[in-house]
Amino acid sequence: MKKNIAIVMGGYSSEVNISLTSGNVVYNHLNKQKYSPYRIHILKEKWVALDAANNEYPINRDDFSFMLGDQKITFDCVFNAIHGAPGENGTLLAYFKLINLKHTSAPFYQMALTFNKRDTLSVVKEYGIKTAVSVYLNKGDVVDVDAIISKVGLPCFVKPNNAGSSYGISKAHTKAEMLPALEKAYQEDSEILIESFLDGPEVSVGVIQYKGAIKVLPITEIVTENDFFDYEAKYEGKSQEITPARISESAKIKVEEIAKKVYAILNMSGFSRSEYILVNGEPHFLEMNTVPGLTENSILPQQAQVAGISLEELFDNAIESALK
Repeated sequence: MKKNIAIVMGGYSSEVNISLTSGNVVYNHLNKQKYSPYRIHILKEKWVALDAANNEYPINRDDFSFMLGDQKITFDCVFNAIHGAPGENGTLLAYFKLINLKHTSAPFYQMALTFNKRDTLSVVKEYGIKTAVSVYLNKGDVVDVDAIISKVGLPCFVKPNNAGSSYGISKAHTKAEMLPALEKAYQEDSEILIESFLDGPEVSVGVIQYKGAIKVLPITEIVTENDFFDYEAKYEGKSQEITPARISESAKIKVEEIAKKVYAILNMSGFSRSEYILVNGEPHFLEMNTVPGLTENSILPQQAQVAGISLEELFDNAIESALK
């Protein structure tokens, strides 16, 4: 009997349209002989299931079901394709835990932890993982720009603490650019992370559970025309994503070891994609994405393809791992 799969997409953040694209790719590539997939839009104004003709059916939030004519549709598993809140920050997954519904992501606490950049950095630093020098601010804090610069130096990166897809990030080259950068970041979040500039190639590495084991996917090198890997570079063609990365064998081994270690330290399961800067060949951890882009052109699917894993296999594996 075919399993009913809810592919949740959309969300409450600036990443809603990217998530809808990812969710539709998952829907198109799932094996329809094995699964009955349904697209579920989780939006601020509504939770609805869509049929093939894009008719909408309200989701009953008591048990995450919906009525299709006189038939009640319930789900065996949820495929989480929501970037940002509430899918990537753990909120929706805590709800699924309460109603005992399996899903393709890590448990809600791990999702909440990894969505919070500064909390993630605090954890991995305790295990000797190298990171940038950082300063944290909360909205309303008195800002001493000179003190911040004396700690992190210039240029530096100013980031929203809880946001994805490079929304709200600035690279400040001068003292005059710091306050506008903070204002931009505060438009996305009430918590700010300011980090020192790390000089070296940027790499991205996917780590997943695959056939019951932790698997490190081929590493991707990020080469951007822009000043850094911002939204335009990620989604509007202003970068090259080269898989496998053009790095030395020793750097490759170090990145793989550290990426696997970070996945284990954070007690992850499901998908992850982490970013590192190689400073003199030493990987410095930046952040982890636990609902990475899943389109044909996204980094993690590119890495899977190089590893010989098709999108159908990648998505099937996520569901089978969740069901076990």
